[in-house]
Amino acid sequence: MRFRPAPPGARTEPPPAEDAAAWITGAVPDGWFIEPPEVITDRDEIIVWGRLPEPDLAADATDADRAAAQAGRIAQFREDTRDDRIRVARQVEHRYQRKVAWGARCGDGSELWTHLSAPVMTRLRQPERRVLDTLVEAGVARSRSDALAWCVKLVGQHSSEWLGDLREALTKVDELRRQGPA
Repeated sequence: MRFRPAPPGARTEPPPAEDAAAWITGAVPDGWFIEPPEVITDRDEIIVWGRLPEPDLAADATDADRAAAQAGRIAQFREDTRDDRIRVARQVEHRYQRKVAWGARCGDGSELWTHLSAPVMTRLRQPERRVLDTLVEAGVARSRSDALAWCVKLVGQHSSEWLGDLREALTKVDELRRQGPA
């Protein structure tokens, strides 16, 4: 079968990224994180989460002190690793044809930076639009777009176990497809 390039303007799927977590773990300099990075991939973006060591604080430190120290540790990591993160991200973007975002966790604190905000087109009937308009009118969201993002976050929070099971099932389907005839 001959390779046919996609027509101009058509979206092509990026290459598979099953090995992205392993590749990124190998590319990240030793000592950055206290455990292997968590790598989350979709067709547009790869997010690399790393856990940082918690700062040493006095035993009588308050929760506010702990939160401030964790935020400081994350901010310092971001500044100290900027050039190396950019270098790794360029390699990952070239290999997997997806944008790369970085995040760090320290204790209960976390921060994600340079992440993608992808537009999503959908068609909604009046009852669904009324839900979004109600959220806008109530001041929960600034626009229908913000309201839809708010709804997606809410569903994600309340059905994370179900979504996790669904992702696991999809992974199994992908494995079975790869095992099938070419």
